[in-house]
Amino acid sequence: MKVLRAVSLTLGLTFGVFSMVHAEASGIDPQFTNSRLPGGGIEVPHNQRFQLSTDQQWIYSQGHLSDLIRLQWTADRAKPAISWADETGQDKTAIVSHAKANDPEQQDHNHLSIETTMSPTGKYPNQLFTRFEVPYDQDIAEIRTHSANLNVVDGLMRIAGSVGVNRDVQLAKTANGNVTTPRWTVRADGTTESGANAGSNFRIIRYSDSGEEMDTPFSINRSNGNVGIDNTDATAKLDVNGDRIRIRKSATPASSSAPGNVGEIVWDSEYLYICIAPNKWKRTELTSW
Repeated sequence: MKVLRAVSLTLGLTFGVFSMVHAEASGIDPQFTNSRLPGGGIEVPHNQRFQLSTDQQWIYSQGHLSDLIRLQWTADRAKPAISWADETGQDKTAIVSHAKANDPEQQDHNHLSIETTMSPTGKYPNQLFTRFEVPYDQDIAEIRTHSANLNVVDGLMRIAGSVGVNRDVQLAKTANGNVTTPRWTVRADGTTESGANAGSNFRIIRYSDSGEEMDTPFSINRSNGNVGIDNTDATAKLDVNGDRIRIRKSATPASSSAPGNVGEIVWDSEYLYICIAPNKWKRTELTSW
């Protein structure tokens, strides 16, 4: 928290100087005071507004001249931040970027985080806690949330991909901080879309204890809707790569004209029954050998 206060002081000082110059140019008395928030700093006159504008582009070789606000850390565990406080001065939310954790025993964070306070009646009352983090120095950023639920209201969650790329939702086990080991993946695979609704087939992938992909216990072919159990090339509406199918419960139609739908199959200790037409059953006797 001391680091956040120091950053608030630095940011406040920067804005204060800017506001003072603007105020003097416009003939307004800046009336700067010491900040009432913990940690001190400079308090800009109430309801003063900053308007920043640029006609520069965000170009690396030119030093990103369009970055109108730049926060820099000058020690390896410093954390530049922008924080929001309630009417009593209590921190409630913050955006923080930093490389190393406060605790030297922890692994480097290397991320930008959005933080909000924990419950005032919980284990860590009113402490800022990382809810959403975006790592840097990664070609593909492993964006993470912590102690947070994601709700999409009146909308959708979309996972898209280019040609040949799997689109995955993965369920995993976590341990040792951010280390994860996959257990299941729900996938639209990278099979080429060649027309006639072919490609991008549905898969459920299973993983071993060590996180290695084992097999595909369930699949649906997009072109024909065929369902595969333990296979990905189903040639019928239900194609089971196994030597048995189990129906756990027995049932006995009351008569050959008992209610039933075409194709229903039931069994009891004496017969196997098949509904061959609406409300029309046939049976075959079961014998020992």
